[in-house]
Amino acid sequence: MFKAFKNPTLALIGLAIFGLGINFGFNDYIQLTVLFIMVNCILAMSLNLVNGYTGQFSLGHAGFMAIGSYFTAYSSTHWNIFPANLQFISAFLFIVGGGLLAAIAGFIVGLPSLRLKGDYLAIVTLGFGEIIRVALLNMDFLGGPRGYANIPSLGSFLSSYLFASLWILICLFTIWRVMQSSYGRGFLSVREDEIAAESMGVDTTKMKVRAFVMSSFFAGIAGSLFAHFTSFINPSSFTYLQSINAVIMVVLGGMGSLSGSIVAAIFITAFPEILRPLQELTHVDLRMVIYSLTLILMMILRPKGIFGELEITDVWRKYVRRSA
Repeated sequence: MFKAFKNPTLALIGLAIFGLGINFGFNDYIQLTVLFIMVNCILAMSLNLVNGYTGQFSLGHAGFMAIGSYFTAYSSTHWNIFPANLQFISAFLFIVGGGLLAAIAGFIVGLPSLRLKGDYLAIVTLGFGEIIRVALLNMDFLGGPRGYANIPSLGSFLSSYLFASLWILICLFTIWRVMQSSYGRGFLSVREDEIAAESMGVDTTKMKVRAFVMSSFFAGIAGSLFAHFTSFINPSSFTYLQSINAVIMVVLGGMGSLSGSIVAAIFITAFPEILRPLQELTHVDLRMVIYSLTLILMMILRPKGIFGELEITDVWRKYVRRSA
């Protein structure tokens, strides 16, 4: 599916070269936008595992992102035992810890709720996300409504970029490998026909929980990176709008397409910022109007998303090479 996986070193070199260009050619604002794009890429790919490949409808992804974000923020400011030259080790461990804590929360929430389907599951997961947000508002040791400040950064933009690139490749490769395995076929069988899957001996609840836990883990990773990139978080960063934003990325890119999730995350994050100069010229904030109309047009023209269920290599073989 992705030829780059045959040589991951080549993919890392390509990402590093791109990061060097951003590092020396653009200002801090653009660099931070690039980092937010990378966080959203991980968030969109992780949600696609549940909403796209497994066919469920989760609206609580912001809650798992918040768990990872606050765990990493607290642990990196209170439990940092490594010397300055080994800070990347502690950062990696705390980010993994944030992902694991989010995965545990995903298991606790998913085990009872994933017996539900459709709208009922969406309401339960939405409620979970709001419970996490309200709980954080009342936790004074995590800053409460004031938020949590002075979170250690990952160093320069280039080091932050390489850290995010590593996690994007881990997320992409892990989901890709899982979907090539028997577990992936189990996820797809749940999406296509749950009753038929059960009749063939597939434990559909177990499959949905596994997908949910893996998705929660990477959502926690995205939240952990977000905390390090912003150095300040508060509960308002993880409202239900963040969950809906992730759903938009999955639907726009294509349900069941990792390439689509990445392209949609880039578009959703970058397009409003590209339109920002328009507000300075017109003195009227037309960004969200144009942004919303663009989304509507794209859904009318591409109702299955930009890539549908295809990957970018499939699109290349199907359209580009054939036309050439």
